[in-house]
Amino acid sequence: MAKTVVGVFSSEKQAESAVNEMRNSGFTEEEISIVAKDDRKKGKDREREGTMMGIGDMAGGTTTGGVLGGLAGLALGAGALTIPGLGPIIAMGPIAGMLSGAAVGGITGGLIDWGIPEDRGKHYEEKVKEGNILTAVRTDDRKIQEAAEILRKNGASDVETH
Repeated sequence: MAKTVVGVFSSEKQAESAVNEMRNSGFTEEEISIVAKDDRKKGKDREREGTMMGIGDMAGGTTTGGVLGGLAGLALGAGALTIPGLGPIIAMGPIAGMLSGAAVGGITGGLIDWGIPEDRGKHYEEKVKEGNILTAVRTDDRKIQEAAEILRKNGASDVETH
């Protein structure tokens, strides 16, 4: 049975380190998700604001401003979208598709779909709104503890398994 472990990073460097360690430990793109506020400057070069960004943009390591640029390898479902009440976000991994299909429910709605209680989902959404980076790993029971340990070791706060 799949479980989800969630953690919050205050810096991109911490999140990148955790994701790289998870990849090196055998976790796949289908298991790791990242959500962060998109604080890129709005300008003429910003394309398709509020819609899914091309996967090639993430895979190439560019996110028009460098937001989570180091995590570009998580190209599965990568994109930028706007969530009412939260604003523009960058989402990578399986959660990106869930969020784009449920923009009304926001991050909370996506996490509820993974078994995270609504109050905790709201807590994590608030953390993203504050500028933190949410990392969620959805995997089977035998790997969930390892994922939680990697998140903690790399500086994640609010690490919980559901």
